[in-house]
Amino acid sequence: MIKVNIWNFGKKAQRHKAISSFFTSSKKSYATEATFETKPFRLHRLEMGPSNTVTVTRDDALALYEQMHTIRRMETAAGNMYKEKIIRGFCHLYSGQEACAVGIKAALRPQDSVITAYRAHGWTYVMGVPQLGVLSELTGRQSGCARGKGGSMHMYGKNFYGGNGIVGAQVPLGVGIALASKYSGSDGVCIALYGDGAANQGQVYEVYNMAKLWDVPCIFVCENNGYGMGTSVERASASTAYYTRGDYVPGIWVDGMDVLAVREAARYSVDYCTSGKGPILLEMATYRYSGHSMSDPGTSYRTREEIQEVRQTRDPVTSFKEKIIAAELATAEEMKNLENKIRAAVDENVKKAKSDKEIGLEELVTDIYADSKEEYIRGITPWDRLEHKTLGMAVNV
Repeated sequence: MIKVNIWNFGKKAQRHKAISSFFTSSKKSYATEATFETKPFRLHRLEMGPSNTVTVTRDDALALYEQMHTIRRMETAAGNMYKEKIIRGFCHLYSGQEACAVGIKAALRPQDSVITAYRAHGWTYVMGVPQLGVLSELTGRQSGCARGKGGSMHMYGKNFYGGNGIVGAQVPLGVGIALASKYSGSDGVCIALYGDGAANQGQVYEVYNMAKLWDVPCIFVCENNGYGMGTSVERASASTAYYTRGDYVPGIWVDGMDVLAVREAARYSVDYCTSGKGPILLEMATYRYSGHSMSDPGTSYRTREEIQEVRQTRDPVTSFKEKIIAAELATAEEMKNLENKIRAAVDENVKKAKSDKEIGLEELVTDIYADSKEEYIRGITPWDRLEHKTLGMAVNV
């Protein structure tokens, strides 16, 4: 059931310029907000969970859609540049999982932090790194967020601790970040994300225990996209109910293809952690369209029909667009105009990411340390010494 309130967009436009000013009609009436029902949340060690009835305003809906569609366009562009051999090395695309990053970020406050695995492009963007900073980092150019030295798996920003290439290793680090927040009294929480493929790691269970023992404000998020590399969850895990894996840590199963369900669960979890109850575990049931990485075609362990069925019935971007239009939050024409605007911006940044310069060799040993205690850095051999230099300002220090 959808509930809507009607308002005149022309009278509201001055107060909502960020997204709504893009739509120029002053005669069309729009719904100011809409209410939707999500799939039921499944609970572990919780008497009550998030509400299945979620409300979104017109402006919030458009902002959420803009972010998801931007990530989709950026990942499509990244895939094309990889095929052109402009992007080299590892490249793990986030297409299909956009609702997870966008929904969670919508619930976070300025003092909250995020750390994720190597499928990090979308998260880097929603955590505040501009499109060009992400795309140029992928192409190894100087306008990248790490000056082109980090690449696909090593991007960082304010309160965003990356991009980590070792399977599962970011989860203990996330608990450490959350512990630091508790210790310093910042009232912040840390989102520690990992995939179903990392869910069987022993280090994950170690920090479940530590986080609960000390009531650390950490939100564990398992982005279950159905496959750990080329192995399905059914073949890899004796128990695929990942939201229950924390045992004594409460958990929630979430439809990770519904951005509003993700936002609602994330809001609930932030409130839970900040009330002093300790950690919580969210399982986001999602899907990735591409292979594990660009070197994986993604069709040897699943069928093309399976991928197509998800695209047609559960796609997080197109399904949310349909909700927006059906609830009269915006028209199909307006959504198309917004998509064209996003496409043009991504295309322009792709051009810059291709044409920008690489850094010079003199930057090889810059910014290795935030506060280097030694003047020189060891080179290939002990007697090959390189002078450490500071170029940029360190973040999250």
